[in-house]
Amino acid sequence: MSQLTMIALDLVAIGLLTFALYFARHRRRDLLVAYLIVNVGVMAVTVMLADSAVGVGLGLGLFGVLSIIRLRSSEIAQHEVAYYFAALALGLIAGLGAADLSSTTTTTALASFVAPALMAMILLVMTFGDSPRLFRAYRQQTVTLDAAIADESILRLRLENLLGAQVHSLTIAKLDLVNDTTVVDVRYRITGGAHTSSATAPTTASELLEGARR
Repeated sequence: MSQLTMIALDLVAIGLLTFALYFARHRRRDLLVAYLIVNVGVMAVTVMLADSAVGVGLGLGLFGVLSIIRLRSSEIAQHEVAYYFAALALGLIAGLGAADLSSTTTTTALASFVAPALMAMILLVMTFGDSPRLFRAYRQQTVTLDAAIADESILRLRLENLLGAQVHSLTIAKLDLVNDTTVVDVRYRITGGAHTSSATAPTTASELLEGARR
């Protein structure tokens, strides 16, 4: 396997990651450029610095700083962070693998097998780990309620009636007694039942408390 073959494998891998997995599932176009350039840039710098006196450590350190800046400059979801580092890892593995192939050491044969296997493993993990069928009924939301509810049992009933789901955990982020609002982070599972009708669902804390007592 030659350097060009390793580079071609990386381009195929990042193409599958960005277009076949990420964009097909999440449809966010602006991050495609970030994933592509991070992958290709890391691979190119790694290949160039692997045999130089500067060393690959400096190049990886620079890209680590750039990664921190990129992740702090814009709010992105956790699954998008995972894709970001998958693109980074693919480029790094391909770059180091191509650098090993250019040498005459005994690691050449090992690099020609291990690097493609690791790249395939990353794609496989992302394929199943980010599958929309995996725990598809589980959700997380930050909900703002038009009532100040400090009692978690009452709050749980209100959220279950509102979301039509089973609440697994909730965390009150903000309780505003002046404006009569509650901001809560809720983790829940959709049970498949219909939402409670707004005409019959309890809406006040007293109604919820009465329903809990029954």
